[in-house]
Amino acid sequence: MNVAQAIHAAAQRLSTTSDTARLDAEVLMAHALACTRSALLLRHMTDPAPAAYAPLIDRRATHEPVAYITGTQEFWGLPLRVTRDTLIPRGDSETIVEAALAAAPAPARVLDCGTGTGALLLATLSERPQAQGIGIDASPAALTIAAANAAALGLSDRAQMRLADWTQPDWAQGLGQFDLILANPPYVETNADLSPSVRDYEPASALFAGPDGLDDYRRLIPQLPPLLTPKGIVVIEIGHTQAESVSTIGQQAGFITQLHHDLAGRPRALLFLRESGDTR
Repeated sequence: MNVAQAIHAAAQRLSTTSDTARLDAEVLMAHALACTRSALLLRHMTDPAPAAYAPLIDRRATHEPVAYITGTQEFWGLPLRVTRDTLIPRGDSETIVEAALAAAPAPARVLDCGTGTGALLLATLSERPQAQGIGIDASPAALTIAAANAAALGLSDRAQMRLADWTQPDWAQGLGQFDLILANPPYVETNADLSPSVRDYEPASALFAGPDGLDDYRRLIPQLPPLLTPKGIVVIEIGHTQAESVSTIGQQAGFITQLHHDLAGRPRALLFLRESGDTR
């Protein structure tokens, strides 16, 4: 069986478990051949199918995400290492980076709360070469991945990764103040109907935040004002139904809120600034 035939068979098999069966089949074939997807389609379709391909398709057929199978995910044009210790960065989260870059054109210090792979922090630092950043996470394993991504992208000299858990006392001690705070906290309702590829594979501690998905917003947001410089801002990711609830939590903490939508037009990010602040 050649590569083209193997991809066709794999796409048919995956059609019952994936909405992107053909794409998944091609990406996994490119991974098995250690080439890009473009190179696969241009130069390798008549080659013999590698033996390593079938086990990859077996894994995807059980709903395991492609990013965990390949160990990589692109975010903001940056290749990031991912494992099951981290959430897989989504394109929707690029809305947070876009909003942050527009509102904070020259931040000196950036804090990323719940950094995971480091996606938000590293994307922002890649666009702001004068900035220094700290990524915090409650998971030592996630911090190992984030530090590896910073090193691979040549950002280790500007991105520190620190163990910190905002549910614990004194978690922010010694961090100092920041011009920009980014956050993608857990915000999924405990009983939410998630696809098996998410619920069965991605880390629950980074997904779930109580019956209404707001527990971590209630904990984190009131603790942010002392971490901000006088004109510092916060950009935080939200679920598409949570804009009003999270805005209220922000307002109770003394913030003015601004809503940003993702490319699909769904509420995706809230920008918080102090009531006396001005991002112009």
